[in-house]
Amino acid sequence: MAEKAKAKAEAKDWDGDAVRKWLDARVVAARSEQVVAERGGRELQDDCDKASAEEMVCSLMNRKGVADTQAAFAAALAAILERDEYIWRGVYNDTRFDRHVRSYARKLVKMAKTNTGFENVAHYQ
Repeated sequence: MAEKAKAKAEAKDWDGDAVRKWLDARVVAARSEQVVAERGGRELQDDCDKASAEEMVCSLMNRKGVADTQAAFAAALAAILERDEYIWRGVYNDTRFDRHVRSYARKLVKMAKTNTGFENVAHYQ
């Protein structure tokens, strides 16, 4: 029990500005990855869909007020996951794109729950 209390005390507070900065960096990186994948031709279409999915999720999560609190961020992610299908520009395969969107949204759910990973703004993750 003492370990749980200590872990909670060490848990850092939600930083909406850091989350928005991370989302901005991921949108830029995803767009760059899309360009590289599109230049790679047919064999890199899945990579392009994956980068498009990342761009879409990060763009939706970067709307005004969404990243202000951990609860609002989690609720917005839940709303994304509840959708049946996703529409975005430049998608090659709708089924794969939908799968990539859900996968990326689940990754963000885990990050939001633990409040970790938002400090890493490196291009490649």
